[in-house]
Amino acid sequence: MMRVNVLDPEGNLTAEERAVVEKVHRLSRAAGLTHMPEVGIYQSPEVNAFATGPSKKRSLVAVSSGLLQVMDDDAVEGVIAHEVAHVANGDMVTMTLLQGIVNTFVVFFSRIAAILVSRLVRSELQWIVRFAAIIIFQLLFSILGSLVVNAYSRYREYHADQGGADLAGRDKMAHALRSLQQHIERANVNNHTDDSAIQTMKISGKGNVMRLFSSHPDLKDRIARLEQM
Repeated sequence: MMRVNVLDPEGNLTAEERAVVEKVHRLSRAAGLTHMPEVGIYQSPEVNAFATGPSKKRSLVAVSSGLLQVMDDDAVEGVIAHEVAHVANGDMVTMTLLQGIVNTFVVFFSRIAAILVSRLVRSELQWIVRFAAIIIFQLLFSILGSLVVNAYSRYREYHADQGGADLAGRDKMAHALRSLQQHIERANVNNHTDDSAIQTMKISGKGNVMRLFSSHPDLKDRIARLEQM
């Protein structure tokens, strides 16, 4: 979907591509990974990177061309260290399991609640009320469940920041976060903010209430916590 170009470490790579592969592999070895993640670059102006994969043995770390163009070498290393920390922590699998558990509870409790509500009306109307109540309660419980999932997601971001600092050094990790913050501030000032690009990393500033639904903490909070390590 992201049209990531997966790089062959043994292939004919450009100097920029080889530098990215070298950083991922070096940081992965430092994190104790025995199987090196695949490395990819995708063409996009957004300043972004992500880690994905079903396990530590089968993972992918990808960076955008925009990130490589905007950030300096130390900031790129900090971002990559953060993503490698996600792989080492097994965050992708944990998030998938947590989302599955939450979805199970949503389906179960929405039907229990719908049955209870349907018993308050006449028998000939019960099936209509139960059907409507299931939809309503699933929407309501899904919203509540997303608070739990996003709260854990924010926690794992702080944890990955700490892991990235351990791998690349606290200065590089903090520099990467400040670079991201400066990029967003410049985009906002110039009115060039692409909401779809910013939402990919969930790093735009939000109000206090909307932060509860954000999968990533505010960058200022991440920088402050990193400096307190």
